[in-house]
Amino acid sequence: MSLTPAEQKVLDRIDEDLLVRVTQDLVRAHGQNPPGEEAATTAVLAAAARELGLDVQLSPVEPGRDNVTITLAGGNNPGLLLLGHTDVVPVGDGWTVDPYGGLLRDGRIYGRGTSDMKGGLAAALTALAALRDTPLSGPVELTAVVDEEETGKGIRAYIAHSQRQYFGCITAEPTDLQTIIAARGDSYLQVSVHGRASHAGNPDGGANAIYGAAAVVAEIERLHAELATAPHPLLGPATWSVGQINGGTGGSIVPAECVIVADRRLLPGESPAEVLADLGRRVAALHLEDRGLTVDLAMPMEMPAFETADNADLVRVTEAARLDGGGQPMPLAGWTAACDGGYIARDLGIPVVVLGPGSVTTQAHRTDESVPVSELVTAARTYALAALRLLA
Repeated sequence: MSLTPAEQKVLDRIDEDLLVRVTQDLVRAHGQNPPGEEAATTAVLAAAARELGLDVQLSPVEPGRDNVTITLAGGNNPGLLLLGHTDVVPVGDGWTVDPYGGLLRDGRIYGRGTSDMKGGLAAALTALAALRDTPLSGPVELTAVVDEEETGKGIRAYIAHSQRQYFGCITAEPTDLQTIIAARGDSYLQVSVHGRASHAGNPDGGANAIYGAAAVVAEIERLHAELATAPHPLLGPATWSVGQINGGTGGSIVPAECVIVADRRLLPGESPAEVLADLGRRVAALHLEDRGLTVDLAMPMEMPAFETADNADLVRVTEAARLDGGGQPMPLAGWTAACDGGYIARDLGIPVVVLGPGSVTTQAHRTDESVPVSELVTAARTYALAALRLLA
């Protein structure tokens, strides 16, 4: 659709210099998680918002770990939520540029979090700044939470205290500027196998926890193969993946303990509690007690999946805003990654899309992570247009 004079006026206020500067400042603020170092990033984002005349509220989640909510006031009708997170994964080795330098080179900004997702935060803040003098029927809120990369403490705390009504939520995660209407969820499961130690010269005198764990791993592999037969049309199948096994104290000792950590990707509508219960039933059917073993199951993290109807107003308006803001034609899509938007959809019951600058597949969680400035600009234009059209 064509831009109205009022819309063009807002887009003309998108300040590329501000956008680049805020992205660089956010990258230069460390925010690794673990161990949970978001405080510097939160401070930079809050200071930038205050300088732009926006309302800022900090909400403690844990000591030194605050969620930040930045609000552009509007009327009394439901508003639009722009969602992000302030933590980044650990830097790791192998970088050829300073991971906290915010280097601008050949139209890209480099550093940990440029794609996932400090660039998205900067684009959302720049959009709010461009909308400052525009009458809106409801508020536009940018909320950046802690602990997205680990156990979701930030989003759960935010939801527990949320009182505003929202027309919808745009999660500014890196999607290559594609509008994502469905995303898989994620959960971590821990299987602890308990046996009995003995001298390895008399292994039958003990109960080998590693043998029991091996049986559980084989069962999880069978579960993964079963799930592959029932793919979601946008997201593919739910999946299992064993990522860690820790057990034993030495080669000459029958191991008394072994712990398995597995990743279970969730599809929309799946219950994490039922996933845990199903694994429990499958493990019980192995009859490990006959080997003198016991098993404890736990799910230390779960992040729900979501799916938004392709004809929802939020989807329709956001996709049109993306195209009118300079985005390239692309189909609506699903996302095999997980994000905090799943909590918003499940617990607040509002429609969610994911759309942001950068790439989750080629940049996020990698060395020499970067984001194109052109995508930052298009994202900011998209957020501003979507808010203007949803809250006219």
